[in-house]
Amino acid sequence: MIQMKSTEVNIGSLTLKSPVMPASGAFGSEMEQVVDFNQLGAIVPKSITKDPQPGNAKPRVCETEAGMINSIGIQSKGLDYYLKHTIPSFEKYDSPLIASISAESIEEFAEMASILGNHSSVAALELNISCPNLKGNGMAFGMDAAVTRSLTAEVRKVTSKPLIAKLTPNVTNIQDIALAAEAGGVDGLNVANTLLAMSIDVETRKPRIGNVMGGLSGPAVKPMIVRMIYQVAQVTSLPIIGCGGIMTGEDAIEMMIAGATAVQVGTASFIQPTALTDIQREIDDYMDKHNVDDIKELIGSIQI
Repeated sequence: MIQMKSTEVNIGSLTLKSPVMPASGAFGSEMEQVVDFNQLGAIVPKSITKDPQPGNAKPRVCETEAGMINSIGIQSKGLDYYLKHTIPSFEKYDSPLIASISAESIEEFAEMASILGNHSSVAALELNISCPNLKGNGMAFGMDAAVTRSLTAEVRKVTSKPLIAKLTPNVTNIQDIALAAEAGGVDGLNVANTLLAMSIDVETRKPRIGNVMGGLSGPAVKPMIVRMIYQVAQVTSLPIIGCGGIMTGEDAIEMMIAGATAVQVGTASFIQPTALTDIQREIDDYMDKHNVDDIKELIGSIQI
């Protein structure tokens, strides 16, 4: 009798059939032409804001060595549009919908979470605490442990759905922020958002990004993300979603060995639109090659 291999993982009460999902901001409904959404662990559309926002100045993307810098901004059609159009467009798929929230204050995070977190078609919430806190002089919510704890605690009060805090890597000690989010009641941690970066055109002497600075993603950041996953896994038992620089199934496996339960794929999809399912297939191949029957065996299996 052939034993089926298990790729199921859990983020709180949420069960994912696969550990692979898209990163918010690098996924849209048009990808259904090349990717079977029903194969994904979850569907994660771009972060939503309460009110419509135009996004940042152009150009918004530039290529760098082994990566890219983007400064899209939280371009959004607003919460009403999300409820009326975005959620219904993904309801037909089996994969659970994780709504990523961006807000300008703790109160606004809680307000949006109370609506989205109690919507029957939303399986979990990802709190983009890497975005600027307008009441905190523009510093990201996730750069201050006390603010992180307060924010997550307020959101926890308004919904029982699984909460995932998307951490910023632009901090001195990501472990402190992870512990603060755990104390606030989240069910999982996304490690991590993009790294603040800048690129200059030496001929024009102008920044290559309209917003001057942006977020670096792609293969160049992977070793730093692997390090942060390992560090966070040393101080918390919460499920970790590894995000940053995954281009292959081997990259995903490396993050899981470091301590990640699941992974998100972003930049790779710009290069190869089928990256999400390609990476899933490569994970399956790794499991076959190494006689791994349950993918959970890989989580935190680093040998030191």
